[in-house]
Amino acid sequence: MGDRKGKMTVVLGVLGVDAHVVGNKIMAHALEIEGFKVVNIGTFSSQQDFIRAAIETAADALLVGSLCGHGEMECRGFRENCIEAGVGEIHLVVGGNLVVGKQNWEEVEKRFLQMGFNRAYPPGVSPQQVIADLKKDLQKG
Repeated sequence: MGDRKGKMTVVLGVLGVDAHVVGNKIMAHALEIEGFKVVNIGTFSSQQDFIRAAIETAADALLVGSLCGHGEMECRGFRENCIEAGVGEIHLVVGGNLVVGKQNWEEVEKRFLQMGFNRAYPPGVSPQQVIADLKKDLQKG
């Protein structure tokens, strides 16, 4: 997928009833500096908003942020909805404060991977780590 110039296209946004925009803006800026085409759908986005943007832009990856702690609930069925929309193989990444309360990160990550996400990141992950993993996972760069 991606555009004709060879840039990888990512759709970035904040899922659900969540107005946390700072991390979203930092990640978008870091991705752009690294040569990604970024389609930032912003805050208060639904799964359908992400999927629609992925289809419209032929995106290589969806980067889903959540900081309010409701990520686990909001992300259920995401991969299935991608499959239903015809973009079932898209690279799905989620990160942020994904669950309520202090929970063991390895267990949280395992739940998101079981939901069909390719990568899950804890709060405070560096944009550079996400970008390095994206480049490796998408086998470019």
